[in-house]
Amino acid sequence: MPKAVLWDMDGTLVDTEPYWIEVEYELADEYGGAWSREHALQLVGNDLLSSGVYIREHMGIDLAPEEIVERLLDGVVARVEREVPWCPGARELLVDLREAEVPLALVTMSYARFVAPILQHLPPHTFTVIVTGDQVTNGKPHPEPYLTAAAALGVEPGDCVAIEDSNTGAESAESAGCRVLVVPNHVAVPPAPGRHFRNSLIGLGADDLAYLAVDAERPGEALQGS
Repeated sequence: MPKAVLWDMDGTLVDTEPYWIEVEYELADEYGGAWSREHALQLVGNDLLSSGVYIREHMGIDLAPEEIVERLLDGVVARVEREVPWCPGARELLVDLREAEVPLALVTMSYARFVAPILQHLPPHTFTVIVTGDQVTNGKPHPEPYLTAAAALGVEPGDCVAIEDSNTGAESAESAGCRVLVVPNHVAVPPAPGRHFRNSLIGLGADDLAYLAVDAERPGEALQGS
């Protein structure tokens, strides 16, 4: 088994990207800005403050990046509090990993106030460590988020498997030294050495991640059962 499994959240554990996109369009409508799905998809996997800078520049609205982030969070948190859109197979894999006593960390560029209502729908202490975007200096694709999670768990990054849905997140995890399982969601992710791919988390178990932990050298390989 891997010494730990490090989970991305948006698009991997929960499919909240449509929520973010809805709120971005609402923000553009409110302030007379211009927005497109192509712009929205450029933000997938990025840290929130970088997204705020991008939105200010490309949406053309006169709000500080920090204020843009807070407005986005207000809208997305309200939606999550009404309904959490779990990714298929995610909660079942969490249960299987917990039964196998594999330590889990959540590594997300979302802020703590967005993470909290999602965690309320999971068993207590599902994640031993939680790293959020407002806790790190450098967001993904920098390795800091995954290095921080591995250090907090007391394990080497090379002994961990990271689960990601974006190229930005995969780059962060692999630059930290993790093995990476990529489950693309809203954006395509190119193959690279050390990345395994799967279409969804449905039917994936702890034993499958054990396979990945010891065999991750061939680029673009599909994980068994995908």
